[in-house]
Amino acid sequence: MLAARTYKKIDSHRLPADTPILRYQEVRPDTVAMNAPATDVMTDLSQVPVISIEAEAGIDEALKLMIHARVRMLVVFNSEGDLVGLITSRDIVGEKPVDFVSRHRIARDQVRVADIMTPRGQVDVLHMAEVTRARVGDIIETLREQGRQHALAIEKTPTGEWALRGIFSTTHIGRRLGISVEASGAVQSFAELEAVLAG
Repeated sequence: MLAARTYKKIDSHRLPADTPILRYQEVRPDTVAMNAPATDVMTDLSQVPVISIEAEAGIDEALKLMIHARVRMLVVFNSEGDLVGLITSRDIVGEKPVDFVSRHRIARDQVRVADIMTPRGQVDVLHMAEVTRARVGDIIETLREQGRQHALAIEKTPTGEWALRGIFSTTHIGRRLGISVEASGAVQSFAELEAVLAG
């Protein structure tokens, strides 16, 4: 048993007014090159929590969460905690809600995430075994060919099950490459990313 004198009390202080919260920031260089490892531009879910929403939530709630979290895609879970799909800001502000409201004759505020999300069975994923050998340019080319703004990476757990491990986003990739990627759509985003590829 250690003697009580070995330790001493640390002075405590009152929390000052307007104290900000220091948010998690990845400890990585600000910019990366096209030939950098793909994992340099991946949001690693073993290091940061996934931003998610329940399938039964309203789409306006999902959009507010995206704005607050500064993301454009949410992973969707059901009430049992199972991954059931993805929803993007483009899903919410595009034609999907309008079409759903028209077909089902309901008000927009009744549209749930589950009604317009991309279901799990339609989500394409990358395997971490390939991602770890890939470069940033490979991920950009993959997203461009698929016409997507996001890609998910999965890996096998020690028990042999597949688990979601990472997320790639054109916005995040553009930021890490040092270019501004606008939210106005895939064409402009990929035009900018392709300019970097060609440069």
